[in-house]
Amino acid sequence: MTPDIRIGTMAGKGPRTAEYIAKILPHGFESFQINFWQQVDTDLPRLAEETAGILDGTGAVISALGIYGNPLGSEPGDERTREGWRACIEAAPRFGCDLVCGFTGRVRGRPVEESLPRLREIFEPLAQRAGELGVRLAFENCPMGGTWQTGDWNIAFHPSAWDLIFEALPHAHIGLEWEPCHQLCQLIDPMPQLRQYGSRIFHVHGKDAKVYRDIVEREGVCGPHPFAYHKHPGLGDSNWTRIIEELRKGGFRGAIDIEGWHDDVYRDALEMTGQVNALKYLRACRLDYIPNPEGF
Repeated sequence: MTPDIRIGTMAGKGPRTAEYIAKILPHGFESFQINFWQQVDTDLPRLAEETAGILDGTGAVISALGIYGNPLGSEPGDERTREGWRACIEAAPRFGCDLVCGFTGRVRGRPVEESLPRLREIFEPLAQRAGELGVRLAFENCPMGGTWQTGDWNIAFHPSAWDLIFEALPHAHIGLEWEPCHQLCQLIDPMPQLRQYGSRIFHVHGKDAKVYRDIVEREGVCGPHPFAYHKHPGLGDSNWTRIIEELRKGGFRGAIDIEGWHDDVYRDALEMTGQVNALKYLRACRLDYIPNPEGF
C-alpha cells in the first residue's frame, strides 16, 4: 500500500539531478524534491522525462519542485528567481506533482510588513496561474539570518508573518513548507504550530535542530558561541513520532523530504550516513502500515 506520508530527500543537482536520484534511490527514499538555488539552470521538460524513466515501477515520486531566492527583490538575480517560480509552476505537472516551494522573498532591509505590497504584486499572478494548473505553492519557514525588522530573503519564518501572508494572498492553494528546525533555532516550540496551521502545511523538510539550553541560559543568543545546530531527524530535539501524529491530524498526506547538507557532524563524507539514518528513523516514526482484518 502507498504510504499516506512519504519519506524522501532533496535532490537539487541541476542537470545531473536524474543521475543523482538513480544513485541514491536504492537506499529506499520514497520521494524527491527537486530544488534550485536562485534560478532554474536545467531544461525542466527534459529532466521530467529523465526522472520519470528512473522512477518508473519503483513507487517513488517527485514530491515537489523548489526554487529558493528572493523573488521580491530588485537585483538582476531576483528576476531570474521570479522566472524560476514561473517555470516551476508550468513544469510541475510534467513531473507528476502539484507543488512548488520556495522563499517568499523580501524587500531587503525593511520590516516584514513593508514586503506585503510587493508580495501581492509578485505572487498574486503566480497564484492565479498555479490555480489554473492545479498546482499548490508553499513557502519555506527559514529566516535566512533575517529578523522581523530586517533581512534579505524571506518573510515566511514566523507564525505572525504567516497570518499576514495568508491575508495578503487569500488562496486555499497557498501554504507552508515547514520544518521544526527553523522554529527551534528561534527558541519557538514548533508543536503548537502543527495544531494551528496543520491544514496549511503542504510539504515538510526533514531537518531538526539541537538547542544548547545551557548556552542560552548562560550567554543568551547574541554571545560568541552558537546555541543551536541544524541536525538530521533522529539526532535533534524533536520527537518526530509526535510531529507525524499531528501532521496526520491536520490532514497532511504529503512528503517529508530530508534536507541534508546542514548537520554539523554528519556532512561531507558522512552525508549519506546521516541521511539514510534519518530515513530509517522517520520511517519508524511513521509506523508500519498494518491492515485491519477483513470484515472487522
